[in-house]
Amino acid sequence: MKPFPTRDLARLRLALLAWYEANRRELPWRGSPDPYGIWVSEIMLQQTRVGAVVARYESFLKKFPSVEALAAAPESSVLAEWSGLGYYRRARNLHAAAKIVMGEQRGVFPGTAQLWRQLPGIGRYTAAAISSIASGEPVAVLDGNVRRVLGRLGHIRSEEESWRAAEALLDREHPGDFNQAMMELGALVCLAGQPRCSCCPLEGFCRTRGTGHKNRVRPRRAKREIAYALVRSHSSLRLVRRAADDSLMPGMWELPQVEGLRTGEKPLYTLRHSITVTDYVVRVVPREECAPSDAAWVRISRLTGLPLTGLAKKILRRAGIIQ
Repeated sequence: MKPFPTRDLARLRLALLAWYEANRRELPWRGSPDPYGIWVSEIMLQQTRVGAVVARYESFLKKFPSVEALAAAPESSVLAEWSGLGYYRRARNLHAAAKIVMGEQRGVFPGTAQLWRQLPGIGRYTAAAISSIASGEPVAVLDGNVRRVLGRLGHIRSEEESWRAAEALLDREHPGDFNQAMMELGALVCLAGQPRCSCCPLEGFCRTRGTGHKNRVRPRRAKREIAYALVRSHSSLRLVRRAADDSLMPGMWELPQVEGLRTGEKPLYTLRHSITVTDYVVRVVPREECAPSDAAWVRISRLTGLPLTGLAKKILRRAGIIQ
């Protein structure tokens, strides 16, 4: 991308920041320079919809209101509070990073994007987002939304070109607001499917008017049917804990999975659940016995403190066992 003339850069930045001030969404992590809250929000937002994060962010901060509280908590407690957000490696990395901040860094947060990147689970984009918003460091961000905006704005194709363009466009006096404005523009206006060009504050600067960035073909979603046993005895349930070395959701608790329905057996209920690119039809069956070797009786009163998988929570909520 050829650099914009200086006069256009100044106008572009002013137009975008004015639009952001008037149209930005009220999100619980905005409006405070607290690096802990910003850090938690950015980790939650990795590969997760804003709507899902809004519903869980305040609950997580209520449980762990500071980096000290997070570092001191057992991992199982952190995973339990994260349950339902998916991609649990993020929670483990967040917990590990909190221990480093409280231990090696004596409670002092990194002051630059480069230092943030030294913590587990923080890459180039996340480090830049946290540091620009919390510390005002003039570093640009590049997530999927920003890359799409830049791709259309300057007909940019490659990752490296996109990073150079993001740095060139950055308002270095207001880096945090500018970065958030670019992300917000991609989320609300410069949409992947049907960009709302007539509402875009940068329409007069755009070289493609929404036609220069082709959507990637979405992978075909797989469909599967699975069944789980709801085995209950008085005030306890049978649960299974995933192995610590499992590639998916290690250490999380779930209901025992069964091969399928027996002849004449009817499910208690059926629900749908999606994980990454697979859509599941889930049947829950009542069983008086179902005891794989690694199953354990768990008291219902303990469930809220356990790291349950998102599907396990969905099943137990549907059964009225947890809220």
